[in-house]
Amino acid sequence: MTTVIMRTTARAVVPIILVVAIALFVEGHNLPGGGFIGGVLTVTAFAVLYLAFGLDFLERGVLGRDVEPGKEPSRDRVVVAYRRIFEYGLAIAVGSGLAPLLFDLPFLSQTYWEFEGVPIYGTVEVASAMAFDFGVYCVVVGGLLTILSVVGAE
Repeated sequence: MTTVIMRTTARAVVPIILVVAIALFVEGHNLPGGGFIGGVLTVTAFAVLYLAFGLDFLERGVLGRDVEPGKEPSRDRVVVAYRRIFEYGLAIAVGSGLAPLLFDLPFLSQTYWEFEGVPIYGTVEVASAMAFDFGVYCVVVGGLLTILSVVGAE
């Protein structure tokens, strides 16, 4: 059982970590950041939740599911969901790399669109590379959360 201080700190720190992860993900095609570091920070937020509230908190508290006692961690529905995120991310990353081939462009070619007047950011460039970054983000989050869940259940 964790302390009240740990749980209170987690409630304050986790949203900050997730906002920084999203900011790094969004700015990743122009500045340092992207899908990998955004995914690592997202998993860090989940690790803090696991330390503060336990392994079953995500399924009960966040996803609103009933936890089945006595199930093996590798067969748990949350671990299956994490693996599915990994698989979808891999498909998105590979698909975003192959998509330019349909237009007779080299593998992983990209283009971008500019949006002006976006609050906080001003002008935002949305690059097609963001699809690849999103795939990497999902691979990192799915893979590391699977590892964290299985190892954490031991």
